[in-house]
Amino acid sequence: MIFLSGPCVIESYENLRRVAEDLKFLATHPKIDFYFKASFDKANRTSLESFRGPGLKDGLELLKRIKEEFDYKIITDIHESYQAKEIAQVADVIQIPAFLCRQTDLIVEVAKTDCIVNIKKGQFMNPNDMQYSVLKAIKTRGGGQATYEESKKYGIWVTERGNSFGYGNLVVDMRSLVIMRKFAPVIFDATHSVQMPGGANGKSGGDRTFVPYLAKAAASVGVDGFFAETHFNPDEALSDGPNMIPTNNMQALVEKILKIQEVAQ
Repeated sequence: MIFLSGPCVIESYENLRRVAEDLKFLATHPKIDFYFKASFDKANRTSLESFRGPGLKDGLELLKRIKEEFDYKIITDIHESYQAKEIAQVADVIQIPAFLCRQTDLIVEVAKTDCIVNIKKGQFMNPNDMQYSVLKAIKTRGGGQATYEESKKYGIWVTERGNSFGYGNLVVDMRSLVIMRKFAPVIFDATHSVQMPGGANGKSGGDRTFVPYLAKAAASVGVDGFFAETHFNPDEALSDGPNMIPTNNMQALVEKILKIQEVAQ
């Protein structure tokens, strides 16, 4: 099972390292292919005053330090096409944010690197239409069809993170997991799926208590991996705190997911 986890944004090296330390159980688990996640920039915050992170240069340097100290594989977000080559020097997976999942130039530049490409499904997207974003990356890498086998061969993933449900709310249609898995390995983002966009007076809210239920449901449907952001003190986190799982609750959640997957298989 693929598992992507870490804090939403890089707040400081001390905090980054503390979360990395807490996630060693994922990196050493024999059934898990672990990638440490943190963003160097949150370019789509609701408010101009919200914390965005240390930026490209400093952020990548901190992620590089984590990679070298813990021997972790790294996943981080991209926002501009010009960033791809520099990110690829540190990251093993480059993640295209949901709002940018149709941006052709961005997908193509990421696909030109040697990194795995993780395309998050937009909250506004028909899941079946994600095959065309996937195909942009596959064709850039020399492939010709959007199939599960081709996507796996060329290192293309898609991530489900819920659909807009009116204003300020998301809902997960579990059929999306089945639909998208026809043309790519699917990651279920359990923490962003409980987000309430713009629902907290100039920032996004959410309810982390629903994370375990959605994650267990996705495990029973069948996915290739999970994404779950975590923090040692989510209530004090500088981005997406309401959605993140406390690090001391992560291991219990992961073990439940693995048990459900074993039964489902």
